[in-house]
Amino acid sequence: MQRQARAVRIGFRSALTLVLVSAVGVAAFGWPLLAAPESGLAHAQDAPWLFAALLPLLLAVVVATLSDNGVDSKAIAMIGVLAAAGAALRPLGAGTAGIEPMFFLMVLSGRVLGPGFGFVLGALSMFASALLTGGVGPWMPFQMLSMGWVCMGAGLLPGRDTLRGRGELLLVAAYGAVASVLYGTVMNLQGWTYLGGLSTGVSFVPGDPVADNLGRFLVYCLATSLGWDLPRAALTVVLALTLGPSVLRALRRATRRAAFDTPVRFADAEPAVPHGDEASAQGSETAARSRSNPEETPATS
Repeated sequence: MQRQARAVRIGFRSALTLVLVSAVGVAAFGWPLLAAPESGLAHAQDAPWLFAALLPLLLAVVVATLSDNGVDSKAIAMIGVLAAAGAALRPLGAGTAGIEPMFFLMVLSGRVLGPGFGFVLGALSMFASALLTGGVGPWMPFQMLSMGWVCMGAGLLPGRDTLRGRGELLLVAAYGAVASVLYGTVMNLQGWTYLGGLSTGVSFVPGDPVADNLGRFLVYCLATSLGWDLPRAALTVVLALTLGPSVLRALRRATRRAAFDTPVRFADAEPAVPHGDEASAQGSETAARSRSNPEETPATS
């Protein structure tokens, strides 16, 4: 079994940046559960400032991943093509009942091209789709981070170089289903805090015990978003099992032809071999030098 090439490798700097940004993202998603009501941090009007602070951090990890270890033009071109394809697929469902075919392409791309490529691709695809559909808002950095996690997780699935056939399709389909539901759940945590202060049984209550807020959040997910998350998961499974073999072969063929892992070497140019009239002129010049300087003529036996 041939080892698959990784278009974007995670070096030390990019890995450190990715860990730091992921930690900030986890804190940004979960800070309302731990903030005290008198701190002023649990108010919904403060959340957009935190969202705006997360966007440059996401761009920083993208830049660090692209610059670490020297990413060539082939990897950048593949990122651009797949990000454009993902951005074009997202509006097809228009958010109707959670139908988002881009999850299928993102998961398969992360599976073939590795976690580093997957995180960059997921974040850029969400950014491009937001610009395409006009969905720019305080939720966009969280969408970029969540989709980056989804694609990175696909690249971390086991058997990347050995598992093929039906087993790989089942693995990718199962991961796509779980990731689709988790994506919706994580994004619910971002928007749920806006319900703080409302007198409903599913509202976020600043300063309440974490267990109580999590119980209300679970009810909120079951009552609001599960009808979108399950169709998204079902569509991802269907597309992975039907179109998955063709897409996986195409991605692996493109990766082999791009030869991302092949080192670039520059060899010294060989001296040109004279021929024709040029060779005759050089021979006459050499003979003339020999007649004028007999000592330089090489001895023969």
